[in-house]
Amino acid sequence: MAAANGGGAALFSEEELRDVSGVRRCEDFVEVTCGCTSHRYGDAVGRLRVYASGDLEVSCECTPGCREDKLTPSAFEKHSGRETAGKWRNTVWVMVQGEKVPLSKTALLKYYSLSHKSANGSHKGRNGRLSHRDEFIHCTECGKERRLRLRSKEECRIYHDALAKPNWTCADLTSDRVTCGDEEERASRKVLRGCPRSTSCTGCVKCVCFGCEICRFTDCGCQTCVDFYHNSKE
Repeated sequence: MAAANGGGAALFSEEELRDVSGVRRCEDFVEVTCGCTSHRYGDAVGRLRVYASGDLEVSCECTPGCREDKLTPSAFEKHSGRETAGKWRNTVWVMVQGEKVPLSKTALLKYYSLSHKSANGSHKGRNGRLSHRDEFIHCTECGKERRLRLRSKEECRIYHDALAKPNWTCADLTSDRVTCGDEEERASRKVLRGCPRSTSCTGCVKCVCFGCEICRFTDCGCQTCVDFYHNSKE
């Protein structure tokens, strides 16, 4: 599960990206050259970023002055002038051995597919609900790690907002009465994160969620939530 935990180099194997044009491996994503063809306007070329979260992001390079970036594949398809928009999995392509190959016929959509399976309830815990493992966040005041449980939508929102707060402290943890003076959990305890498959799991498809309706929020304006609900409508 190295790919789920970050590290663009671990997202895809050498075999999966062999002969794909413009590959660039970065810390938390992999980027490749992509495009979409309109019968009227020709090829619109861009750069596709693939994140382990399942997010897909296109920076358009159709003209030297184009400023369209952070587009979803669907928005890129429409921007290209494609006459039959709405089937971006088959109309947005990458170059493999000099040939245009639809995204649907590559490995590049595997994390996108996983995120949608998660949204549809593919990894449920013993109680039938979607399973999210416990996460930890550092207090910027005392430096200690604090556990946040993600058993409900309310708890997921607390964690989601905590990640977005640059100066999060123990005082922000309203779900538990923890202060900076309290001891940090022992390392032996931290490995127990609530995976339904294995108590000492370090991350698997049963407990690592790539995005679902429990941990994404319609009233949140962050790019992750906006993209999740935009893509779920396609």
